[in-house]
Order: sequence, then C-alpha cells, then structure tokens
Amino acid sequence: MARLTMAQALVRWLCAQMTEIEGQRVPLFAGVFGIFGHGNVTCLSEALEAVQDQLPTWRGQNEQSMALAAIGFAKAKRRRQIMVATSSIGPGALNMVTAAGTAHANRLPLLLIAGDTFTNRLPDPVLQQVEHYNDPTITVNDAFKAVTRYWDRITHPAQLLQSLPQAVGAMLDPADCGPAFIALPQDIQEIAFDYPEAFFEPRVWRIPRPRPDRDALAEAAALLKTAKKPLIISGGGVRYSGAEEALRAFAVKRGIPVVETIAGKGGLTHDDAAHCGPIGIIGSTSANALAEEADVILALGTRLQDFTTGSWTAFAQDARFIAINAARFDALKHRALPVVCDALEGLTELDAALGDWRVEHLARGKALFAEWNALLDSHQAPTNAPVPTYAQVVNVVNAFAAPNDTLIAAAGGIPGEVAKGWRVKSPNTFDLEFGFSCMGYEIAAGWGCAMAQEGPGSLGGTPIVMLGDGTYMMMNSDIYSTVLSGHKMIVVVCDNGGYAVISRLQQFKGVPGFNNLLQDCRITDKANPLHVDFAAHAASMGALSRKVESLADLAEALDWARGNDRTTVIAITTDAYSWVPGDADWDVGVPEVSNRESVQKAREAQIAIRAKQRIGV
Repeated sequence: MARLTMAQALVRWLCAQMTEIEGQRVPLFAGVFGIFGHGNVTCLSEALEAVQDQLPTWRGQNEQSMALAAIGFAKAKRRRQIMVATSSIGPGALNMVTAAGTAHANRLPLLLIAGDTFTNRLPDPVLQQVEHYNDPTITVNDAFKAVTRYWDRITHPAQLLQSLPQAVGAMLDPADCGPAFIALPQDIQEIAFDYPEAFFEPRVWRIPRPRPDRDALAEAAALLKTAKKPLIISGGGVRYSGAEEALRAFAVKRGIPVVETIAGKGGLTHDDAAHCGPIGIIGSTSANALAEEADVILALGTRLQDFTTGSWTAFAQDARFIAINAARFDALKHRALPVVCDALEGLTELDAALGDWRVEHLARGKALFAEWNALLDSHQAPTNAPVPTYAQVVNVVNAFAAPNDTLIAAAGGIPGEVAKGWRVKSPNTFDLEFGFSCMGYEIAAGWGCAMAQEGPGSLGGTPIVMLGDGTYMMMNSDIYSTVLSGHKMIVVVCDNGGYAVISRLQQFKGVPGFNNLLQDCRITDKANPLHVDFAAHAASMGALSRKVESLADLAEALDWARGNDRTTVIAITTDAYSWVPGDADWDVGVPEVSNRESVQKAREAQIAIRAKQRIGV
C-alpha cells in the first residue's frame, strides 16, 4: 500500500498513464497548465512540485487561456496526448468554463482540475465561495456540468480509484471525446489514504477503433451504388482517426470528389487529386455547387454543423446521406443512414463492400475547383488599394509558411478568409477553431501548438497565428507566456478597426453599423478612433514585433520573424469591407416587425432562405 494524500495520489496516477504514438510510448499527460490559489496551492502544488521533471507544470496568465492552450496542444497531437489545466476555486475555476465549452464543442480531450470548498463546511463561507441558500452542496464548479463529458467531485480519497480511469476513458473515447472535470475540495486534498500499489502501475491507453455493423455497412454500400453525383464531406473525424490516406485512395478509386468541413480542412492538401474545396457558409463556390447537385452524400467524421450545411440549405431536398461517425448522435442526424464506427475502419470496409463500382464525378469536382482557384487568385492578387484586404494578407502569409508550419485561427473575419484562402501544403497543419468560434483561442492555442512540436508524430514547424484586433484585445497575455517558456510562434494581427465581420452581418441584415466597428461605438472621437499600437504592446511583453503597412513589408517582416529566437508579432492595417465570396446561406434571426425598410427586405430574404431548408426528421 502507498500512504499518500489525495492530491499526491492523483498526481502519481497521472504520471503512470502512457500512450503510444507511431510506435513510441509517451506520457498520456504531457504537462500541466497551472495558476495556483488557496484552493490548489497548498496540496496539489505540493504534489506537482515533487514531479516537475516528469510532469512539467507551466504557469499561465489566465485560467481560460491556459485551458485553451491545452486544447491547441490536443489538436496538434490529434487527440493522442492530453494536457491538464488546474485552477483555484471561484473565479479561477469559472474562467475555465469557456475553454471547457470549446473542448466540448470540438470533441477534444482536456482534463480540468479545480479546487473546491470544504466538504466539512466548518469554515464556510470561504474566500470566493458562492453560496446557494437552498442547496449548500452547489459550488461554482457545478457550472462545468453543462460543458464537460465527465464530471466528478472527490469527497473521499478512495473515489480516485474509480473516477480517474473513467475520466480518461471519456477523454479517449472517439464517440464521447471531450473535456473531463474533477473538483478537489480543500479538506479532501490533504487527507492521507492507503492506496493499493497496483493503482499506480504504468498503464498504456489506446484509442479504440470500433468497426461498423455489417448490415449497416451493406446498406450504405447499396445506397452509394445508386449515386450518379456522389459527394464526400470530410470532417475532423477523418484527421483524428488517421484516415487521410485511405480517404484519398478511396475517392480517387471511386471517382468521388471530396470537400472539407472547417474541422476537416487540412486532412488533404490543397492540390490533392481528390480535394475540391471547403464547403459551407465560409466555403468555396466549387464545394457548394457540388453539394447542391449531389444525390448521395457520404458524411465522414463530421457533426454537420450549420456552417457546413448552410443551415441545411446547401443540399437538395431528396439528397440521401450516409453518415460514418464514431458517435451515434452525429451519425443519426438529418435522416442519414447511420454507420457507427471509426472513420478509417468504416471507410476501409465500405471500400471492400463496393467491389468494382465507380462513378465519373471527380472530374466535375476538379473543374469546379479550378474555377474556384481562379476566383481566389483574383481576390488575393495585390492591387493599388491603400489598405490590403484580409485575402491578400492571407495569401502573403500562406506563401511564406513552410510545409510543416501550422496555421491557427478562430473567430472574427479571419476564419472565413483562411477557410477559403489558405492553401494547405501538408496534412494536419491547419487549426481553425470554429466549432465554438471562441475569441481568444488563437494566441493561447499557438502556445499549446508550439509545445506539441516535440516528440513522435510532431511536425516540428512554427505555429503561425492569425487574428484580428478585436480578438487580440480580448486575450493576448500568452504572448508573454511563450516568451517566458521559450515556445516560439509568429502572430499576425490584422487591424481593421473593430469587429468588422459581425458588422458586415449586422448591416447585411438591415441594421445600421452599431457598436462593432470602433467608428460606430460610443466613443469620444468617432472621426479618429484610437487604434492600439499592437507591435508596441507585444514588445512590452518581451516579444519581437513590427508594424507594417504594405504587403511587401509584410513579406519582409515574416522572413525576419523566421530567424528570430522568440515569439514575433506583426501588425498590419487591413480593409474592413472586402471579403472573398463563395458563401452558402445562413439562418439567423431577423426581426419579424421593423420600421426599417432595410430590415423588412432582409426579413423577406431570410424567409426565402428558410424555404430551402431540409426538414431535419
């Protein structure tokens, strides 16, 4: 038996968990992001300090950004390794709720550990405790129940024996993958307990690959054989199952074009023989045209978010769906024929079931994709305009990026421009967090991604973070974290004077510009709103930085950044009104009654969009 405090036992168990990546055994938990307070500093930090050479602890600047960094790490590792984020009780814990939602929406593993109040309640109310008059068992940590796949509060040291394996099982389950949360009451962390030594024996965890039901597979093969204009939608599940090569071979062999979701983008390279562009609201004209004419759609590893389906307006009413997905919940969406299994296993067995069947539809997809590339070229080409567009900036950064560099973006106007305009050079070098569209993800995720560029399966490149001025203002402190820890990234800040893309939506739906662009906000000088000097701000945190005005200066600054020994931030003013076309429809709320003629017209247009929607039964 090993007599340990609950906190010591938890940490020792984390250290004993292993996984395999490309045949090499590595720790399942690669490290801990921690901000210590009274809820986790006296016991949990004591345990972590003792193993810091085995399980490194990194100090963040904000609890939310620490957990977002852990998500960026998990994405870069394709869910095969996990980071931990720990906070004290109260506001520190609640700061991580947004990150938990991000991991939950994106189906990504993340272990969250927060301090909690005393189970004996003798000191109540303690510092940072939120009291509920009718239920003293509730603490702020109950808020995590809505955004986690596994939740527990350890009220006795022995509970770790059952809880920890279940938490890992949930985080590694391809169908139920998501964040796990464990609350550690302060008085329970300190208690010693005799744990069996067997609990700490090294264990190697492997992500299961469920195979498809034979009858469901046969039905899927029969349906696909009826297709004249089939389409494959490749989602994030393709990347996480390692099915990229199998998908490429399947699509070329069967003559089916492949389009990608936001999470799936990067599974294939831009110039791959089967690739025909990104689909949906921030997609390409090629993919959306293929979706409109498709009679059978093979949805592979995608949860069919509204940005993929154009709020379910992108497909014909009589189109049939086959959904290969590890999650039953996703496989059953929108009258799909569900094939519940791992993407790689399902695709492999579907290929075998199809015999020599083939269609000649890929050529149609590549022709449409060529037209899309020409349109993209026209929008990305330099002009004599005094202010560059997002599309032009994306093109310059894309041309600079090495094949093993990873592009990271999340919210605002950048996602649409990189989803459409970033031409992926190597598989799995594109991270666009648009499952939750979490503003503030970008820089934090860049830190996590930089950490992931080590060990088996790593690409070894430099994270390139692209974000707007609004997102930079929301969360930028991990620039400082990367300088302290020595994890380099390159950050490109596009300053278009506020929340430009949401202002675009606002005005497109008939509302005058209001409270989004700085010039439309309640400020003292609307004619000359103050613009932050992002380069100077980043320099104050120890980063190297430059402010540039032209595309040529941007290219030169990027070359300079490549040779720098630390995180480098480049700020450039960009146009707030120019966007690459190609979008599908989107269902949003528009006032049913308004005195504005512009809103009335937008309402009529929205009704027309809803008339095109497939009924999700």
